[in-house]
This record gives sequence, structure tokens and C-alpha cells, in this order.
Amino acid sequence: MRNLFSKKSGSLFAGILALTLLAGCGNSVENAAEEEPSEWDRIQEEGVLTVATSGTLFPTSYRAEGTDELTGFEVEVVRELAERLELEVEFKELGFDEMLTSVQTGQVDLAANDIEVTEDRKDKFTFSTPFKYSYGTAIVRKDDLSGIETLEDLKGKKAAGASTSVYMETAREYGAEEVVYDNATNEVYLRDVSIGRTDVILNDYYLQTLALEAFPELNITIHPNLKYSPSEVGVVMNKDNTELAENVNRVIGEMLEDGTIAEISGEFFAGADVTQKVDIEE
Repeated sequence: MRNLFSKKSGSLFAGILALTLLAGCGNSVENAAEEEPSEWDRIQEEGVLTVATSGTLFPTSYRAEGTDELTGFEVEVVRELAERLELEVEFKELGFDEMLTSVQTGQVDLAANDIEVTEDRKDKFTFSTPFKYSYGTAIVRKDDLSGIETLEDLKGKKAAGASTSVYMETAREYGAEEVVYDNATNEVYLRDVSIGRTDVILNDYYLQTLALEAFPELNITIHPNLKYSPSEVGVVMNKDNTELAENVNRVIGEMLEDGTIAEISGEFFAGADVTQKVDIEE
């Protein structure tokens, strides 16, 4: 009887020990998962939102004349966004293509530089709720419209812009020769069209209008008949950072509802409210 009792006791003890070890392992795995911080946790802990922008795109992201101060429509929207999230904001000035790469690799938390929502980009990134609506126009030479009457006339013309922008995609689609700059200022783009080094700049209506106003001496104008591609703009985030997107969208929703973004728009777009959808058929 003693041997039988000992065997049973040993088996019972081994079973209890195994269950205890398994339970301990389960708790360790659960604790490890719980303890691993998310990207949103990291941002909150550091207290800083890192934002890619160009610093050369008037009036979205640029340096005020005679100062070293970075400002612009999206710069100020992001500053207000960060403040409401109780975060500091750190801007990193990058070229357009580098901005998107930096978001994708996690080097920055978001990018804000008049980046349009497209199906292709939505496959790779998360966009915030849109807060700017516009459409495409074309800057051409004033004296001859750069020989362009319709989009089909872009074939063989030299189109200036960022290689991965939706506007350069349109230019390529119609057979234009692309001329790409490395984060150049508006003046460089505009002057090259004026002197015939390039022929056309396809871009957003509001940006083009204000760019023209800034350089009235140049031989350039917005083409009177070319209106295309209604667009939406939001800030861009990494697809994996879902908590950041949730918080950004919550605050942008508040800023749209209380009129803050419309007020910032009026400051940078000569009184226009870019938060309102546009109808290019009007």
C-alpha cells in the first residue's frame, strides 16, 4: 500500500507542478504582451510628435519672409493638433519622396505637406480625416499658354514637380517630360516656366493661385480652361500606428467642428475656406 500511495502522490504532485508551470508561462507571456509599449505609448512618453514637411511649399509649409520661422497652413494645423494632444511638435524638413519613406520606416510619426489622398497611397499609409479640398490646375506662360489648350497637349511638354506627386502622375499619363527638383522653392519652379526652361506646373488650385500672387513680375498665369482631379488632403501616418490615427482623427474632427481649421485656412489662403468641398463643374 505504501508503494501505491507514493506513486499516486508523486503523479498528483507532478500534475500540480506542471499546471503551475504552465500557468506561470501563460502569465509571463501575457505580462510581456501587456508591458510592450505601442508607438502611441512611446509618443506620449517622449511628449513629442515628429512631423515631416518641406519648408518650401508656400503657403502650406514655408519660412516667413525675413525670418527663420517655419509656418504655413498645415504647419499651423499640426501645431494646434499637437497642442490639443498635449505634445510638443518637432518638424523635419524633407523632400516629398523622402517624407513618405520616413513615415513608412517610422523615422517620423506623420507627414504634412499638402499630400493628397489616393487609392495607391491608402494601400501603404493611413490618412487622417481630410481637412483640405481642392482640384488641379496648370501654371503656364502668360503670353502663349505654353502651347497648351487641353491636357492632351501636355505630350512632349516639360512638366516640373515632385516625381511621386499625383500631378506628376497626371503629366506622365498625358506624355509630358518630367523635370524633378530636389525640394526647390516655389520661385525656382515658377521662374523656370516663365523663361521657358520648363513649360507647365500641374498642382493644386489654391497653391498655384497664391504662388502667382507672390511673383507678379513673372510671365506666368493659371490656365483658364484646365480644371481636373478634385482632391482631398490629410496628414499621413504609418499604417501600424492605429492609436495615433485614432487620436489625430479625434482632434481633427474637433478642429473642423469648432472652425479652427477654417480660421487657419483664411489666414493662409487669402480668406478662402479650403475645408469646404469644391465642384469644378460650376
